[in-house]
Amino acid sequence: MHAPPFRLARTPTDASPNEAHLRAFAPAGCCGPSQAEIARASRQRTRLVELDAHLHCSIIGTCLSTHELRKLVPKFTALDGQRASDLDIHHAAVELAIEGGAGGKALQKALDARYAGAVRRFSSARDAEAVLALWNEALANGDIPPAYWALMTHPATTMEVRQSAFGELHMLSHLVGAANRADLRRLVALEKENAGLQTKIERQQTRLHEMSRERDAAREALEALEAQTARHAAQQQARAATPAQAQIDALQEALAARDARVALQTSRREAAEQRANADAEALKTLRAQLDEAHALIDALRAEAHAMEQAAHSEGDAAGQRSLAQDALKDRRIVYVGGRPGSNHALRRWVSAAGGELTIHDGGLEDRKGLLAAALANADLAVFPVDCIDHDSMNMLKRVCERHQVTYHPLRTASLASFVELMMRLYAGQASETGAANDVPALSAVPLSRFCLRHG
Repeated sequence: MHAPPFRLARTPTDASPNEAHLRAFAPAGCCGPSQAEIARASRQRTRLVELDAHLHCSIIGTCLSTHELRKLVPKFTALDGQRASDLDIHHAAVELAIEGGAGGKALQKALDARYAGAVRRFSSARDAEAVLALWNEALANGDIPPAYWALMTHPATTMEVRQSAFGELHMLSHLVGAANRADLRRLVALEKENAGLQTKIERQQTRLHEMSRERDAAREALEALEAQTARHAAQQQARAATPAQAQIDALQEALAARDARVALQTSRREAAEQRANADAEALKTLRAQLDEAHALIDALRAEAHAMEQAAHSEGDAAGQRSLAQDALKDRRIVYVGGRPGSNHALRRWVSAAGGELTIHDGGLEDRKGLLAAALANADLAVFPVDCIDHDSMNMLKRVCERHQVTYHPLRTASLASFVELMMRLYAGQASETGAANDVPALSAVPLSRFCLRHG
């Protein structure tokens, strides 16, 4: 079917209603459209209101869904968008398209916005054949609504092309209806088959419920029989109890009591072992402290003895009798660290013994760069471990090893520690000259871990 079963309102030249009106009332040869206006009109797309009224039904029904129409139509009519039927909504939309106005413009805008892609695709066509070719392609792909709207409003579309598209769409509606009827027949058959299956399932469910009740009853009877059998066996065992069973019970009680005693003794043994280990650790710590105390006592005894000898020799004009004659004469001793008060006493004592004492404070006020120069020609280097920083001590050791200078640590920065060291170093020379040497041996002097710079 290529034409609708009604007379179309357009003329064979497919003129718009405005052009027909102008030609009807304008005098001959006057107020007619110019060639420029005709060319411009031929390049413009046809509006919805300009189409034949008999095409609006197919355009509205094909290109717009009922959901979209329910939101748009109530804005321009008195219909209720929720309660009105689909047919009422469709008729109202068709009337709005025929009348034009605000409702027609809204429909035109909705269609253009929804099918803008198809309109752009059809805009490449320059004649009716190209438009029809694009329509056939869309028809083969099943993309009918966008192509139908783009074809109906294309400026190159003729009445023959619109009739062809309308007829093909009309026949498709028949095919869809026939397919729907076949689907309805299949639906009825499936519903009948479904009803039979539902009846069969209900019978099976009933039978399954009956079997489940029978199984539960049999299980309850079996459990009751097992309980009765267990009670009977317990009664038989109670009646068959003998003195041997009483003896077994007594032995079990004795075994439990023995296990309890073993567990108690085990816990006591473990507690005693823990106390013994703690006592051993405490004893080890006390022994270490005792060794340190003995070493400290030895060091203090040696220092006291050295100070006593130095005190006895203060009135001797020849120097320290406890040392060898001229033991420190022309000897240059470098003392690094110490305290200002004791350093002056050390300098006087060494000077009295005929030696020279150079003092460097380790970098507190004197520059550390002067330490290497002071140690270059020294005979001996001495530093108190409780009054010197680690950096100065490490630098002193490196410079002494480089210049082959002997260095000795002192327990403290006191005069007694320094005098004891001098006595220990040069006491052997005094024994060769006949002087008595009763200085105690300093086996292990505990060194302080205090650092002048780092604490």
